[in-house]
Amino acid sequence: MYVCVCHAVTDRDIHEAVDAQGVAHVDELEELCGAGSCCGSCRDVAQELIDARLVQARAYAAA
Repeated sequence: MYVCVCHAVTDRDIHEAVDAQGVAHVDELEELCGAGSCCGSCRDVAQELIDARLVQARAYAAA
């Protein structure tokens, strides 16, 4: 699903940024791929996806 239409960033792109690049905040995502830097309407959803992915990663690591 497209999260940032302005920069064509998908939820998969965000998951990959968290997993491979260690992105933990939408500002880091913006620096990496531009998401959130144009109209800004995606920033909240992008941060929610980042947070959820980090929780998943921590749960997986603890298992």
